[in-house]
Amino acid sequence: MGDLVIRSEGLGKRYRIGDLPSEYRTLRETIVDLAKAPYRMARRMIRGESAPRTQTIWALKDIDFEVKQGEVVGVIGRNGAGKSTLLKVLSRITEPSAGRVRVAGRVGSLLEVGTGFHPELTGRENIYLNGAILGMRHAEIEQRFDEIVAFSEIEKFIDTPVKHYSSGMFLRLAFAVAAHLTPEILLVDEVLAVGDDRFQKKCMGKMESVGKEGRTVLFVSHNMTAIHRLCPRVILLDEGRIRADGDTSEIIAEYLNADRSEADCKEWNNPETAPGDSTLKLKRVRLLDRNRRVRSSFDIREPVWVEVEYWAFDTAQRFLPILMVNTEDGICAFETAANHDPAYSGKTRKKGIYRSLCRIPGDFFNEGMYSIDVFIRVLVPRKYFVRESNLLSFRIQDSGSGLSVKGEYPKVWSGVVAPILPWETDVRPLSRTGGEE
Repeated sequence: MGDLVIRSEGLGKRYRIGDLPSEYRTLRETIVDLAKAPYRMARRMIRGESAPRTQTIWALKDIDFEVKQGEVVGVIGRNGAGKSTLLKVLSRITEPSAGRVRVAGRVGSLLEVGTGFHPELTGRENIYLNGAILGMRHAEIEQRFDEIVAFSEIEKFIDTPVKHYSSGMFLRLAFAVAAHLTPEILLVDEVLAVGDDRFQKKCMGKMESVGKEGRTVLFVSHNMTAIHRLCPRVILLDEGRIRADGDTSEIIAEYLNADRSEADCKEWNNPETAPGDSTLKLKRVRLLDRNRRVRSSFDIREPVWVEVEYWAFDTAQRFLPILMVNTEDGICAFETAANHDPAYSGKTRKKGIYRSLCRIPGDFFNEGMYSIDVFIRVLVPRKYFVRESNLLSFRIQDSGSGLSVKGEYPKVWSGVVAPILPWETDVRPLSRTGGEE
């Protein structure tokens, strides 16, 4: 295979669905079924019934791809697209139903954090048990034991049975063991959402270091920010087939925009069916231009107004509307809140229908598609009344007329935003010797 470590050719995995015989049967049950089989067949023939059919579904179908040594490849797709099944086939947990896959090198799998942990055993004992299940030799576990414990941050409780651990402590220890595997090929399935924000960043840093060590990584996740950060290449699965394979930014944009169209307004006329709770309900969210016309496409020079209307049914709350603007590949461009609005500062809200308006200035966005998430919450106690993602989407484009952020620059600027910022330049005359006068 040369520098190829994974080669999949026509790979397929089929599952049977519906009523199936029990997986484990006694010899007596098998003999009785065989004896009854002719009578069941005769009865179906008399009644004109056909034999019961077992439905099948292809979780993977005609999967062809190659991965070179040292590549870090993301695998994305909707739930049920076949991502986890692909990793299970590659890790030899399940056999393919069609085609073949060749894997050159020792494989380590982080498919389910905490698999094999026993609640009655201590953290120390579970490190050895779980490490063995994940394919680590005893000498490797001994060598890495202190590093695993330090990474998990539970040194004080390492000799305590894990049944007494909090869920966060349990997951931290489990990830620490799995993350310190040393295979040539590492298969990772959605395991970075572990612990609090600080520990998640630590996990992300660990996965980055694994990629930089030259090991081959296949990383399945719904977290597009993590995929973007870790993987130069992405494979997009759709209904068990490879829909696209290539540059991360392009494939993520294709995935996120597959069913997304420009949407300039979302409205709920009935509070009973609107997002929110008995305290607050979302009524309407719109995108407006400077003339208060509803639009979903804006020139790069134009300001964009985001209007949020909501019903308030409680008089003792300080509701805070928040907008999160995301790029087409799922990265947060920025977040803004109404905490600087004079109507918010230090004031509670009366019952009524409220309308909050946020102005995003022109010459701020870069060209491309953006989506808007809307949150409404109170700060103390920390509580969300509305958490709605991808409510609206809009496009920013440069029409090429008049002065824009690009000016004479022929290409699109890099980055999420492209603001026009003030610059100042002065000049001092040179003397004949080249110095300053």
